[in-house]
Amino acid sequence: MSDDRLIVALDVPDALSALKITDQLGDAVSFYKIGLGMLTGGGLALANELKHEHGKRIFLDMKLFDIGITVEKAVRGLAQFDLDFLTVHGDPHVIRAAKEGAAGKDLKILGVTILTSLDRADLDDGMMVAGDVPDIVVERAARAFEAGADGVIASPNEAAAIRALPNAAGRLIVTPGVRPTGADKGDQKRIATPAQAVASGADHIVVGRPIWSADDPVAAARAVLDELASV
Repeated sequence: MSDDRLIVALDVPDALSALKITDQLGDAVSFYKIGLGMLTGGGLALANELKHEHGKRIFLDMKLFDIGITVEKAVRGLAQFDLDFLTVHGDPHVIRAAKEGAAGKDLKILGVTILTSLDRADLDDGMMVAGDVPDIVVERAARAFEAGADGVIASPNEAAAIRALPNAAGRLIVTPGVRPTGADKGDQKRIATPAQAVASGADHIVVGRPIWSADDPVAAARAVLDELASV
């Protein structure tokens, strides 16, 4: 089975398109991310099928945010699918509620720090707290861990500083914004290569379009896996 440090993002409109990708990749990839964009395109059914019929690990990237009781109920419902990872926003009240909803299940709750598509100008537009983005990311990660998060989502640029936190031991760091050497950066602003991300402390990297839109998706996936193996 493939190295599950690589998570392939199925950022396509519907489950049928995603199934074509997973069929192409076969045993080369064992871990997939299904995001909010596919929720109305059969995303939950796809997650269940890949998990229970194909033996894949599943990262459900919903980035939930609401009042505590609503988050708790939503997570409790999603936890019944016996998936692997679920994202919620990294605010402490959201993390605590999500952990309550996932109680008794193996579902790992990951807190989103700052989206890898955002930079300081974007945070200013959103009236977010002043300061350097890396510092804000690390502080949000620390608070998420204190609230009980199993891990966090952060760019590779902040992975080392998060890994150095006293309460990061045993917690997961999952990094989107990973682009193989020579790949287009797409809509990401804070990026690194797979090797850089893992060397900085990431447990899992998320790569989507550079793999499934390649002329040879299997070769593209294996190139990333070879790079991970070299670290």
